[in-house]
Amino acid sequence: MNTAPQWALEGDWFDVCNCDIPCPCEFAQPPTNNHCEGVLAWHVREGHFGDVRLDGLNVLGLGSFDGNLWAGAKTAMGFYLDEHADQAQRDALWTIFSGQAGGWPAGFAALVDDLRGTEYAAVHIEVDDDLAGWRAEVPGHVTAAAEALSGPTTPPGARVQLLNPPGSEVGPGQVATWGVSTAATVDAPAFAMSFRWGGRSSKHIPFDWSGPDQ
Repeated sequence: MNTAPQWALEGDWFDVCNCDIPCPCEFAQPPTNNHCEGVLAWHVREGHFGDVRLDGLNVLGLGSFDGNLWAGAKTAMGFYLDEHADQAQRDALWTIFSGQAGGWPAGFAALVDDLRGTEYAAVHIEVDDDLAGWRAEVPGHVTAAAEALSGPTTPPGARVQLLNPPGSEVGPGQVATWGVSTAATVDAPAFAMSFRWGGRSSKHIPFDWSGPDQ
């Protein structure tokens, strides 16, 4: 029986990965060359865990897997949690993101079979209001950025979007906005992860989660 208090989070999620555009994982298919590694960033616009407010806090994950994420691929992840969170907020964030509080994060956490650990760090995440771009940084360890995908037939200011993606990392019924990475540098010895590339797939998806009984 889940004994977590009532909770809810809403905000912005995006990734920057090494897949070709568009990332096949978003279509519930194996990644490009059957291997995916990337940065996953969550910015909480509004949220609470019981009476603990979580507004404005950030979480950044590093992930790697071979094969189809949605068909049993063995997935490794490490997490940076916002060092600006106090102890109650830290406990709340990890209870949610580790899946212990139920809801959508519990299903996603079940996909991770190699948890490389967690660290508290300065996690900076920015998302443009018009979705022209998004970026994340953990100083000294992670730099990830992307700009909205465009092309010769894209109307000025319009976004390339996918409705109801079948492999959404943040849950069903959302809109994915496609981007192209402008930076992706990871040096995270604590999680045994290191990679560098650019010009690959990225996507932004809003998230809106709550506990299983809400």
